[in-house]
Amino acid sequence: MRDLLLGREPHDLDIVTAARPEAVTALFERTVAIGQEFGVVAVVLDGHPYQVATFRREGPYLDGRRPSYVEYADARADVLRRDFTVNALLYDPFTRTVWDFVDGRGDLDQRIIRTVGDPTERFTEDWLRLLRAVRFAIELEFSIDPATFAALRSLSSSIAGTSAERIRDELLRLLLAPGRADGVRLLESTGLLAVILPEIAAMAGVPQPPEFHPEGDVLTHTCLALQHLEPPTAVLAVATLLHDVGKPPTFSVADRIRFNDHAEVGATMAEAICQRLRLSAAATRAATVLVRDHLRIRDLPRMRPGRARQFLQRPDIGDLLALHRADCLASHGDLEIYHWALRALTEVAATPPPRRLITGDDLIAIGYAPGPLFAEMLEAISAAQEEGEITTPEEARAWVRARFAAGGPSGDAEPPRGVEPAP
Repeated sequence: MRDLLLGREPHDLDIVTAARPEAVTALFERTVAIGQEFGVVAVVLDGHPYQVATFRREGPYLDGRRPSYVEYADARADVLRRDFTVNALLYDPFTRTVWDFVDGRGDLDQRIIRTVGDPTERFTEDWLRLLRAVRFAIELEFSIDPATFAALRSLSSSIAGTSAERIRDELLRLLLAPGRADGVRLLESTGLLAVILPEIAAMAGVPQPPEFHPEGDVLTHTCLALQHLEPPTAVLAVATLLHDVGKPPTFSVADRIRFNDHAEVGATMAEAICQRLRLSAAATRAATVLVRDHLRIRDLPRMRPGRARQFLQRPDIGDLLALHRADCLASHGDLEIYHWALRALTEVAATPPPRRLITGDDLIAIGYAPGPLFAEMLEAISAAQEEGEITTPEEARAWVRARFAAGGPSGDAEPPRGVEPAP
């Protein structure tokens, strides 16, 4: 009902009724009891399940998530157990009227997030509501009622009692909202950031060299970078939030403020954070790589053509360029390298790569044992080919032999960076 009154397209449909579960089951041909203890039945129509819940009231919450008991009740009692007033509006499709027992429409008009009843009691029932209050405020572009905000701040440490998976889901929705930068700031002001992401909270007050970062401290820069993202993927949003997470632990002052190796340190931290939040293995790996490599775009114009082409062909180049753009706009504002990379990327897309001069079978014939390093060896050969060092299969084989022996490195020859000889 909330989204309809705001003129927004609803993302889901909550159906509540005075009918008991057994009555709902008798009315429809296909039903599934998915929460019988809570009076919830899934009604399947045209292949789509709709959750139908019976009006209920709940007993005290003893674990910060689930009620001690549930009993059937009327519509008013059902509404009074809900989290926020703007989520407690009921619509009767038969009379086409809105049932509002908690002045939810008034809070919609004033654009306020306010708990139903006592905020401490509502938050204590389910600690995730602390985070949901921030997320709703950002998604709807509402403010938080002062009493609700005060309770949120005083109880913020209790969010630690919520599962990582539930925190992750709320955090991702927050980071994908247009107001994601304000969302991080609101998490900070409520105290939630220090609990769920202490590594991000640690960015506040960490200075940066003003000649490169006139915007201010690391947290300010990170929020600005989030703000400059065009509608991002979840991986890109997470990587942008974490791209400078390595700066606080690497902060030093010598000739100027420096953050030596902060990208590598940050990648290690990002991986641990993603794992703590229970992101998928693929998302964790992708975000970690973006954090590790977010400074490498700066080297593109100085790379040899073959190496630059390979870099621009990496599968995550779109996210990496988007992160670089946001990083620049959040600091010095110079997008020269970004636009250079876009032009180079267009040229790469328009120019098919040359046919390989050598294959894995050729490497085996030379004497190398098959293994995971074959791909890296072949990439190095392709780079040498694109840079004109080798032009024929014979030269390619000689190039390999000059750098690798079948059983190990030959003489003092140095293998290409990142490539080791097969055992």
